[in-house]
Amino acid sequence: MTHLVFLLLGLGNGAVFGALALALVLTYRSSGVLNFGTSAIALHAAYVYAFLRQGKLLLLVPGLPVSVDIGDPLSFIPALIVTLVVSSLFGLVLYVLIFRPLRTAPPVAKAVAALGVSLVVSGIVAERLGTTPVAVKPIFPTELWKFGTLRMSSDRIYFALTILVVAALLGLVFRYTRFGLATRASAESERGAYLSGVSPDRVAAYNWMLSSAIAGLSGILIAPIVPLVPLAYTLFIVPALAAAILARFQLVFVAAAAGLVIGMLQSETQYLQTHLSWLPKSGLPELVPLVLILLVLVVRARPLPTRGALILRTLGRAPRPRLVIPMAVLGVIVVVAALFVLQDRFRAGLIVSLIMAIIALSVVVVSGYAGQLSLAQLTLAGAAGFVLGPLGNDLHLPFPLAPLLAAVAAAVLGVVIGLPALRIRGLTVAVVTLALAFALEAFWFRNLDFVSSSGVAIPEPELFGWDLGIGAGLAYPRVTFGILCLLVLVVVAMGVAWLRRSGLGSQMLAIRANERAAAAAGVNVVRVKIVVFAIAAFIAGLGGALLAYQQRTITYDAFSAVSGLSLFATVYLAGITSISGGILAGFCATGGLVFIIVDEVVGTGGWYVVVSSVLLILTVIMNPEGIVGPAHQKLAAVRAKRETAVAPVESPPEPVPLRSEKPGRADLLSVRGLGVHYGGVVAVDDVTFDVAGGTIVGLIGPNGAGKTTLLDAVSGFAEHTGTVVLDGRSLEDLAPHERVRAGLGRTFQALELYDDLSVEENVAVGLTASHGRRERPPEEALRRVFSLLDLASLRTRPAGELSQGQRQLVSIARALVGQPRVLLLDEPAGGLDTAESTWLGERLKVIRDSGVTIIMVDHDMGLVLSLCDEVRVLNFGKVIAAGTPAEIRADREVAAAYLGSTPEAATA
Repeated sequence: MTHLVFLLLGLGNGAVFGALALALVLTYRSSGVLNFGTSAIALHAAYVYAFLRQGKLLLLVPGLPVSVDIGDPLSFIPALIVTLVVSSLFGLVLYVLIFRPLRTAPPVAKAVAALGVSLVVSGIVAERLGTTPVAVKPIFPTELWKFGTLRMSSDRIYFALTILVVAALLGLVFRYTRFGLATRASAESERGAYLSGVSPDRVAAYNWMLSSAIAGLSGILIAPIVPLVPLAYTLFIVPALAAAILARFQLVFVAAAAGLVIGMLQSETQYLQTHLSWLPKSGLPELVPLVLILLVLVVRARPLPTRGALILRTLGRAPRPRLVIPMAVLGVIVVVAALFVLQDRFRAGLIVSLIMAIIALSVVVVSGYAGQLSLAQLTLAGAAGFVLGPLGNDLHLPFPLAPLLAAVAAAVLGVVIGLPALRIRGLTVAVVTLALAFALEAFWFRNLDFVSSSGVAIPEPELFGWDLGIGAGLAYPRVTFGILCLLVLVVVAMGVAWLRRSGLGSQMLAIRANERAAAAAGVNVVRVKIVVFAIAAFIAGLGGALLAYQQRTITYDAFSAVSGLSLFATVYLAGITSISGGILAGFCATGGLVFIIVDEVVGTGGWYVVVSSVLLILTVIMNPEGIVGPAHQKLAAVRAKRETAVAPVESPPEPVPLRSEKPGRADLLSVRGLGVHYGGVVAVDDVTFDVAGGTIVGLIGPNGAGKTTLLDAVSGFAEHTGTVVLDGRSLEDLAPHERVRAGLGRTFQALELYDDLSVEENVAVGLTASHGRRERPPEEALRRVFSLLDLASLRTRPAGELSQGQRQLVSIARALVGQPRVLLLDEPAGGLDTAESTWLGERLKVIRDSGVTIIMVDHDMGLVLSLCDEVRVLNFGKVIAAGTPAEIRADREVAAAYLGSTPEAATA
C-alpha cells in the first residue's frame, strides 16, 4: 500500500510532464522545432498567473517596472483566461520573430534557438524576480482522501485528470477537425499543403499558440504544488522530453499518459532510495527519464519523425585550418604577454577562458565536425574533475599522469554516452545527452554517497618539484598555472586542426552531412562515431581537470547540466564549426575574460547570460556559422581570388585509366532471388541476373518499378532476401561500407554531396573504400580520378558552389576513387543537358574500358540505349526483359510497359 501511495503522489509532477509533453508534440508536429523553451513558457505563465492573483500585471521587459497594479486580485477563472491569452500571444511572437525565419533551417538550428529562448526567459525571470519561492493559492481542492490505510491529496488527482481530459480533447481536435487535418498535411509535406490550399505558416502559428497555452496551463496548475522558482521549472523539460519520445512526438494522449507514468515512477524511486540502504541516496528519480529514453530510442532505433519542408539550409561550413603554426605562435605571444600584464580578477578570467576554450573545442569536435549534438560535454569535464581528486589524494598519482588518466576516464564515459548515437541520430542524440547530463549531475555530482558536502579537494599540480598550481592568497592567480593552461590549449587546438585536415576529419564531416552517403563512400560510420565521442570526451576531460586545479575544491555548481546548456549556446554563438569559434567561446563563457571585462565596465551580473542568449538566437537566424563566420567567409573569398589570379592556364590532361586489368569473368556480380518487402508491399520481387566484367548494364523501367530499391539492396542499404555475390564473395553479411571495401561503389539519385567540404575532400572520403587493398598512393588515386572526369580545376571549390552537372561528376568521382570492381550509378545524367549527358557517356565508356563494371539506372533513354552493352527492364519489381539495346527496342512487352505502345512507336 505504501508503494501505491508514493506512485499516486507522483501524479502532480507527472501531470506537468504530460502537459509539457503535449506542448512539445504540438510544436514539433507543426513546425519541426524540438522546443527546449517549453518549460520556460510554463515558468513565465506561472509567474503571470501568480501576479494576477495578487492584483498585479507582470512586466518582464528590462527597463520597465516589474509589475503594474490592476486593482483587486483576480479570481481563478479570470486570471486563468488572461494568463492563457498571454501565453498564446507569447507563443505567436516566438514563432513570428524566431522560428518562422528558421522554417528552412536544420532541426539542430531550431533546437539551439529554442535553447536560447529557454535561457533568455529563465534568466530574465531570475534577474527580475529573484529565486525566492512565490506562494500561489491552491487551485484544486486539497482534501485528504482516505481509502483504508491509503491517504491521498485530492489536488493531484484533479490535476492529472485535467491533463488527461485536455489531451483527449486535443486528440479529438486533431483527429476529426479540418485544423487537425491541415496540421497533419503540413507535417507530411509543405509543398502538398500549399497545393491543397493550406498555409503551413498559418497552421504552425496556430499550433505555436495552442502549444504555448498548454505549456502555460501546466505552469499554472503546478504552481500551488511545486515551489515557484526558475530552476525547478527548467528541470521539467527532461522528463517531458522522455514522455514526448514515448509518444513518438505524434500521439498527444500517449504523451500525457507517459508524463503521468514518469512522474509516478520518479516518486516511487524517491521512496525506494530513502528506504533501501543499498540504493544510492539521490539521483534515482533523474535516471527514470534516461532509462525510458534509451529503451525507446535505442531499442526502436528510429530518429524523430521529420517534417516536410520546401527547402532546407545546411549547417555552417567547417573551414579547413590554414597557417596553423604561425597563428599558434602569435596566440602564445599575445596570451603570455597578457598573463604578465593583467592582474587579479582579469588574469583569473583569462585563465578560465583558456580552460573553457579547451572544453569548447570538444564541442567543436563532436557537434561542429561530426554533427552529433552533445549537450553533455561540460558534464564529461566534470566527471574528469571529480575523478582527479581520488587519483591524486587516494592513489597519489603524480602530475601529469593523474589528469591524463582522468581525461581517459572521461573518454570512456564519452563512449558510453555516444553508444546510443550508433543507432540514432540528429536531435535524438541531443535528447539522450541532455538526459544523461541531468542524471549524472544528480546521481554522481550531487550524491553525498560519492561526493562530500564540501566538495572534492584537488591536490596542487607539481612537476619535478616545481609548483604549477594556481596559488592562493596574494599569489592567486599565478602566471605559471596560466602558462600551463595555455600550453594545453595550444596542443589541443593544433590537434583539432590536424583532425580537421585528416582523413578522419573528412569522414566526420561526411557523417555530419549525410550518414548514408558516407557509408556508401566506404566510411565505417559506427567506428567513426565511437572515435569522435572518445576524442571529444578526452578533450573535455583535460579541460575539466584544469578547471578542477583552478578551483582547488570542486562541487557540482561548475559542472551542472544547466551550465552545460549555457556553454553549448556560447560555443554555437561564437562558431561551433571552427577552431577559432571554440577559442572565442572560451573567452566569452561565463567567468571568462570577456565576462569579467563586461561585468567590470557595465556590471551585468546575471544579465550576461540573457544578453548572450539573445545574441545566440540572432546568430542562429542570421549567421549559422557564428560570430567568426563572416571573417572566415572574407578570408575564403580573398584566398579564392588570389588562387584564381595566379593559377596558370593549362590544357586538360589526357584521362588516365583507373584500373589496369582487362574485363574479367562473365559472372563478376551475381544476384539470385533478390526480394525487398516493405510490410505488405513488394518493391523487388525475386530478381536474378549476372553481370559480366567490363560491361555497362542499364536498369530501366517506369517510376516505381523498383530500380533504386534494387540498387539499395545490392549495396546493403535495404534489407532483402536472396543473395548478392561479387567476384565469388558473398556480400550478405556485410554492412554498406564493408561492401564498398569489397569492391562495390555506389552513387545516389539525390547526389548527397557534403557541401561543407571542398571537391577534393568530398572525393578523398571515398579513399577509405580501398582500405587494405589500395594499389596506388592516395594522391595518385585522386589525380587519376580528377584527370578522368576533368575536375582538376575544381579541387579546392566547395561542393555547395558547383553546378548540377559538376555535382554529378563529383558524386561519381567519390565512388571511383575507391577503385571499385562494380560501380552502381543511380541516375548519373539527372540534371544534365544534352551536351553534358553525351560527354558523361564518353567518360563512362572510358571507365568501363579501364575494367570497372557499371550498372546504371537512368531515364535518359538516349544515353542508356546508346551506351549500355546490356539492358534489363523492371516493372512492378520484376525483370520483364533483358538483352541488348536493339532487342529491348523491339520487345513489345517493354514497349507497352515503358517505351510506348508499340515497338514502332518506341523507335520513332
